[in-house]
Amino acid sequence: MTRHTPQDAVAVLRRWEDSGAAWRVLERDGARVTVGLWTCTGDELVDRVEAQGPALEAFVAGRSSSEDLAPSPAGAP
Repeated sequence: MTRHTPQDAVAVLRRWEDSGAAWRVLERDGARVTVGLWTCTGDELVDRVEAQGPALEAFVAGRSSSEDLAPSPAGAP
């Protein structure tokens, strides 16, 4: 498992999505979030990212995986 700052964790998850692979929230423990990084086929867990803080919380808010649509920003139509 790799621990990151919240901003670094968001960057990792964005790069992972952009490469066509999937991530899934494995655990939410208060402010700490653990996210699994899966292969492009979604059948093998490659690594885990763990971080704590508002940047990561906001990025995964309302989502359980990269396959869920990201919520619209406040005030967006």
